[in-house]
Amino acid sequence: MTELLVLAALVVLLALVARAKAPAVYWSLFGLPAALYRIFSSYRQTMEACELTVSPPWWRALARNAASQHLPRPGVPKVRGMRPTTTGLRLRLHLAAGLAPDDVVKSAERLRHAWRVYSMHVAELKPGVVELRMTGFDLLDRVRMPRRLAPGPLSAAVALREDGRPFVRDFRKVPHALTLGASDSGKSMYQRCLIKALAPLNVALVGIDCKRGVEQAPFAERLSALATDPEQAQELLDALVTEMEDRFDLLCLHQGIDPSTPLEDITSDIWGLPKHLRPVPIVVLIDEIAELFFVVSAEDRKRRDHVVTQLVRLAQLARAVGIYLEVNAQRFGTDLGKGATALRAQLTGRVVHRCNDKQTAEMGLGDISDLAVPAATAIAPERRGTAIAGDTSGGWTRIRTPKTSLGEVATVCRQYAHLVPLIPLLHPFRPARTEVPAPAKAP
Repeated sequence: MTELLVLAALVVLLALVARAKAPAVYWSLFGLPAALYRIFSSYRQTMEACELTVSPPWWRALARNAASQHLPRPGVPKVRGMRPTTTGLRLRLHLAAGLAPDDVVKSAERLRHAWRVYSMHVAELKPGVVELRMTGFDLLDRVRMPRRLAPGPLSAAVALREDGRPFVRDFRKVPHALTLGASDSGKSMYQRCLIKALAPLNVALVGIDCKRGVEQAPFAERLSALATDPEQAQELLDALVTEMEDRFDLLCLHQGIDPSTPLEDITSDIWGLPKHLRPVPIVVLIDEIAELFFVVSAEDRKRRDHVVTQLVRLAQLARAVGIYLEVNAQRFGTDLGKGATALRAQLTGRVVHRCNDKQTAEMGLGDISDLAVPAATAIAPERRGTAIAGDTSGGWTRIRTPKTSLGEVATVCRQYAHLVPLIPLLHPFRPARTEVPAPAKAP
């Protein structure tokens, strides 16, 4: 008897330690079996309580009446697959005739509480089939990126979604993006993770950091160009527009409009060109765009108007020739001045960190989802790096970037410094390499 009590005490102690220090282990050993028992022992009752039922077919009811039996029970979604993971559980459901995925989405919160899981997300796989993606604990508390990441040729896994999947910034699908958030909300951390993921790829990185380069200068080894004040930014944007026009000329020259050209060789962007002719993609990282809009004198107003014009031209036209914008700002509305709204309209991707006011959240998410706006303002200050990510399709999710230091990203940039492509128009803006002084020897 004593041995059993000691064993039970050890199991309880193990569970408490695992729950605090290793939530994935706790979920796999204790949480998952308990969740499976709750789900399958009360599945039909839960579906009926959540009103995810349909009336039985008339022929079944008629057959039951003819046999003097009880009326058939309402139809509920059928479980067609189950996949446990180290962070949660996925159930594939075949919806009964008459139910829609929106019905399951509306009942997701009630299902979460009934089965006592941390979060639940509903994804439509195909008509009539949905997947319930449940998590057993808060995945964004201590972010651990999945080990197996297979992004595309111009994609970067920069954060973790609340359902356990990586948040991938795919420039082919979403060419331009806007990142908003208050001071110390995690915007710089998001940019670091993006640069770290893009450094090993065949891409030119261009930085515009008007805070004298304090955010982007440590990554100079991997940058093809860097502007650290508004005047340099104006010259750099002029060079980018000229590069864009040269690429359009190249595209027109090799587009393949000759009548003898096969249809599959006709293209309207650089990705349809032969690999040996295709120019390298360029990602322009603007750290704080408000610095490009500020006006102090009449000369500043002239510069601002020119810079904004060039930015809008790049946002409207440059996608086809492989030039992409990644814009950071604390606010991005009409209060910045002329051209701000026109530029924001071209930035499809939206990542909004903690906001101190509702108006800032509406600038980034108001045209995406009404539910995403309060989610951005509800992010706690201690949850630095947490953000709401969405796009113009209306979908949104919570994400959080892993904690990444400047030194870690700078090391990666130095490791892949040999991948900096040669772009003649950007060469004058190439940041000078800085040698790190050796530590002094102790006497």
